[in-house]
Amino acid sequence: MTNYKMYVGGEWIDAAAGETFETKNPYTGETWATLPRGRAADAERAVAAAKAAFNSPEWSKMKPSVRGQLLRRLGDLIAENVEHLAATEVADNGKLLAEMRGQVRYLPQYFYYFGGLADKIEGGVLPIDKADTFTFTRYEPLGVCVAITAWNSPLLLAVNKLAPGLAAGNTFVLKPSEFTSASALELAKLVEKAGFPAGVVNVVTGFGLEVGEPLVTHPDVEKIAFTGSEYGGQKIYESAAKNFKKVTLELGGKSPNIVFDDANLDNAVKGVVGGIMAATGQTCVAGSRLLVQESIHDEFVEKLLAFARTAKMGDPMLPTTQVGPVTTPAQYQKILDYIAIAKDEGAVCRLGGNPSTKPECGNGLFVEPTIFTGVNNQMRIAREEVFGPVLCVIPFKDEEDAIAIVNDTPYGLAAGVWTQDMRRSLVMSERLQAGMVWVNMYRAVSYMAPFGGFKRSGVGHENGQNAIYSYLQTKSVWISTALETPDPFVLG
Repeated sequence: MTNYKMYVGGEWIDAAAGETFETKNPYTGETWATLPRGRAADAERAVAAAKAAFNSPEWSKMKPSVRGQLLRRLGDLIAENVEHLAATEVADNGKLLAEMRGQVRYLPQYFYYFGGLADKIEGGVLPIDKADTFTFTRYEPLGVCVAITAWNSPLLLAVNKLAPGLAAGNTFVLKPSEFTSASALELAKLVEKAGFPAGVVNVVTGFGLEVGEPLVTHPDVEKIAFTGSEYGGQKIYESAAKNFKKVTLELGGKSPNIVFDDANLDNAVKGVVGGIMAATGQTCVAGSRLLVQESIHDEFVEKLLAFARTAKMGDPMLPTTQVGPVTTPAQYQKILDYIAIAKDEGAVCRLGGNPSTKPECGNGLFVEPTIFTGVNNQMRIAREEVFGPVLCVIPFKDEEDAIAIVNDTPYGLAAGVWTQDMRRSLVMSERLQAGMVWVNMYRAVSYMAPFGGFKRSGVGHENGQNAIYSYLQTKSVWISTALETPDPFVLG
């Protein structure tokens, strides 16, 4: 049993009220760690620590190049601790060790990239239309930022926010999901070891209403960066608007894979299965809607079913496992409820559709990889985010029909297009209402490319060079070079 403490103001502390809560391994069902149960008092002292750090000469006067060095040092420490961090993620969220290991190995690149940008935040001299005036712009950090992350990829989601925000000169309070808080505290240990000044990064643990809401509503917080449910994002957006806080919101999706009759079908099958079964479908970009052109519908579905049946479920720590458990009991029940809804709506369950009772699944929260056909785009299974290994198949006639079906959704996070026609790939990428479009591939992300959605899938973007500017504010500076001040009653 590991007993964690919160990291606030450079110190490892218990919750102010002394309360704790347990975290369970989704595969074994066993409690493996306890965490401090933070409340409003803990939010208050974390924000106070972040504000003091932001105003301290140690951080505010630090040269951007030195900030970059700290970020790169943190990246090096993550690279040195890949196995420990990956194993912590698996114990917390039940994802495959192979996936978590690969994900953690990639995280240092975020700190190297944004660390390299830290001293390249450049304002500009303006060719202003006023006589005897020198005018320029400068970019300045916002102040205290709150990062709230979901349970499906805890470290990746935290790094998406911390790397650009710290490079820009802000300070942070990180509040991870109550289901997957351990890895954030392990990251805090590396932040401390890297030499960041006390209070620049703080981590508080606990439940949303108890500690998350006090962080979001705190008057000294300038920005909230949130990854999570549409409902949670809506509440944060409403609260932030009352105090004009800046937000970045990465929310839900009902993303499609669209397979045309000229596609390489074997490659498309792999992309479709990977898009929905990888990570047990617990990703915001999960390709949970499959649109297949009518002329190849039956052939493609048979290929898809044959390949999906080969998926191996079991212990996420084993290299042979391909589908792990669902992370939380509530999510497990939600997936099963949506499967029942789909059956009631008349969708045809061609694969799975039940909890898994295989011996290799042990006591874990496993749902069989599930595929429905006979689906139309008005069914709830086609319109609402399930966040599990559940795929619905929808036929379409031609490009116009596919575009109409895909865009008829409140979401717009991602889309995949499978075709060998260059004209079609360009047309589809232009007309699909999605923040990310992949052609002949799926579920690729990079620190170099913007990540974000349209419509109810979110506000703003993470990653890419522009991400750093979402943590900055612009200031215009005017300097008169005139020898005499003009008539003050005449605006020049």
